[in-house]
Amino acid sequence: MNDQTKDQIRQTVRNRYKQIALQDENQGGCCSPESNCCGTTSDYQDVSAKMGYTNEELDTVPEGANLGLGCGNPQAIANLKPGEVVLDLGSGGGFDCFLAARQVTETGAVLGVDMTPEMITRARNNAEKSEFTNTDFRLGEIEHLPVADNTVDVIISNCVINLSPDKPQVFNEAYRVLKSGGRLAVSDVVATTELPLEIKNNLGDFYSACVSGASSIDELELMLQQSGFTQISIEPKDESKEFIKDWVSGGNIEDYIVSAVIKAVKP
Repeated sequence: MNDQTKDQIRQTVRNRYKQIALQDENQGGCCSPESNCCGTTSDYQDVSAKMGYTNEELDTVPEGANLGLGCGNPQAIANLKPGEVVLDLGSGGGFDCFLAARQVTETGAVLGVDMTPEMITRARNNAEKSEFTNTDFRLGEIEHLPVADNTVDVIISNCVINLSPDKPQVFNEAYRVLKSGGRLAVSDVVATTELPLEIKNNLGDFYSACVSGASSIDELELMLQQSGFTQISIEPKDESKEFIKDWVSGGNIEDYIVSAVIKAVKP
């Protein structure tokens, strides 16, 4: 994939999530299921519950932070501890950041990075209105993180890495910013079989819908190994097909991708 194609993909994804960030919160939905917004429906609470979020978690985040996006609950698998520094790749409206912020307490810190300016603005507004003082949101690409070397204890991400057109570079950057012993705890989609060409070659709607950018487990393992990670674990979640099937109307995409828990450690 050449640089021009990569930039085209980034711009397509950025435009899609700009639309989501700017949607009227009072309308109760960023888009309809037919608009391919990575699993979004008009009932965000219900969608998030299917992904593994508890009612308590859903009730504690600022209004407007939960956009019904994602394919799992990464902060629940990250084993976060008070005082840790957490980085969320593709932080959106700040949903997972705010949940992580409560776990690391005021002695810790949570940094969210997103390439969509409108999402950064939304997350910052959510943090301000709910008086979160241990969160920080920065504009940037996850392939080029605005984060110093060896400063992060845990990296989380929720159905975002598949959207990157340069996944090896994402993992290289993750490795760079993590401290020795730092952990990667990610929810993302994986391809369970070869994607049909009409999906694989669709770099527009299917890509920004978290479908055509999905990698296989073997591919992800190799990328993580090449970046230097150890203790790699990728666990598919077949139950995720229940909400993945709604991402693209009539596409039967649950036959090709599932959500997975991805963990690794920087030695």
